Amino acid sequence: MPTSSFARSRPLVLGLAGLGLVGALAGCSTSGSGGSDAAGGSSSGGSSSDGSSGSGSSGPYRDGTYTADGSYTAPSGEETITVTLTIADDKVTDVKIGKHATDPNAVHYQTDFADGIASQVVGKDVDALGVSRVSGSSLTSGGFRKALESIKQKAADS
Repeated sequence: MPTSSFARSRPLVLGLAGLGLVGALAGCSTSGSGGSDAAGGSSSGGSSSDGSSGSGSSGPYRDGTYTADGSYTAPSGEETITVTLTIADDKVTDVKIGKHATDPNAVHYQTDFADGIASQVVGKDVDALGVSRVSGSSLTSGGFRKALESIKQKAADS
């Protein structure tokens, strides 16, 4: 009897498992809503759905040049970089990095980061920036992300 009971419930169990899988996959799909990826990939969409707009801009950020510091923890201790972004029509048109490290390793990584960041962010939508590693420097990217959040607030509030 247990065998026939199992045989009758097997299709039900498989059906429920299939529905669970479909639901999980649907939750993981992208809808093209302008989200960012971890590697700072290309932006699609780029328009804001919140109705806000800046002066001379098609999205939520005002055109201009914004500067903020971003700190991160390196093996040598707390390090900081200064990020200056120029934004036009919600896209980054220029980036400059101010390096403040004194530890030779941190200086090396900040320099490599500063040399490689423009190719990762210039021309990209501000909300699509997801810098995680530039020229082998993943820790400096953390400082960049913190500075970027501050810059986004300034550009939206100004």
